[in-house]
Amino acid sequence: MDFDPADFPSNWGRWGDTDQLGTVNLITAEARARGVAQARTGSAVSLARKTPAAPLMGGPMAALRADTTGVQTIMSFTGSPPLAMAELMLVTTHHPEVTHLDALSHMVVDGQVYPGIAQAESSGPAGVTHGAADVFAGGIVTRGVLLDLAPDGKLPDGHAVTADDLEAAATRADVVVQPGDALVVRAGWDRVPDHGRALPGMTSGAVRWMHDRGIAIYAGDIGDASPPLKGDFPGALHRLGLGRLGLVLIDGARGEELVAVCREQGRHTFLFVAAVPRILGTTGLPVNPLAIF
Repeated sequence: MDFDPADFPSNWGRWGDTDQLGTVNLITAEARARGVAQARTGSAVSLARKTPAAPLMGGPMAALRADTTGVQTIMSFTGSPPLAMAELMLVTTHHPEVTHLDALSHMVVDGQVYPGIAQAESSGPAGVTHGAADVFAGGIVTRGVLLDLAPDGKLPDGHAVTADDLEAAATRADVVVQPGDALVVRAGWDRVPDHGRALPGMTSGAVRWMHDRGIAIYAGDIGDASPPLKGDFPGALHRLGLGRLGLVLIDGARGEELVAVCREQGRHTFLFVAAVPRILGTTGLPVNPLAIF
């Protein structure tokens, strides 16, 4: 491997030894105000993918074969006044069909989670006690920036996204990325229908570019390459970005509608808003990020 992780920066201790917010600490009052100023018409675009639900059932009425799904449900009719339908839902949070926010406890680096807490002390049978996803339930509000890496279609199979790729996309968008921004990346890929193909992904150099510019949140339709990129640190976005930098990641974001609206508006910046359910002790939670114009 040509990459030495010891040469990569770390945010462990930057905001204290027990920090649970990671790069969201970079969203200052000034950064939030910069984001709010982008909301001029009130129109909103969801960055979450549409996740189909499959029935969680067995017996003679169940399908003989079914694809995997991120959400399974059981519908029930209460039969008691007032008449109502109820639902039991099983969500596989880190499934590629579910747009989700990764908790800072999600990645373990040398037996520790960000910012250097022993994995055995951060979670147990009852769930996560340090770095759980619900710390972001109060909402993330900042300026969002769309970087379209493939404005004419989609990135090639297995493409290694470099710092130069991100810089070129920022130049095309005529935008200067600033500390505290949420970075929304579109590559034109969808891990579900594109399953089995070589997925493009972020190089360690691209992750360093985000660190140098103070990116607070990353949301993209790609993340880490699969299979891993040759000559680079495998899983750089999650293992280095999330694990060492505390870079908050939103996996499985969809930017197709956002691209169209940005072109219509003539700008690639917007108010970015995201909040997760207040479900305690998890390594990640479903999220519906919004771009507000």
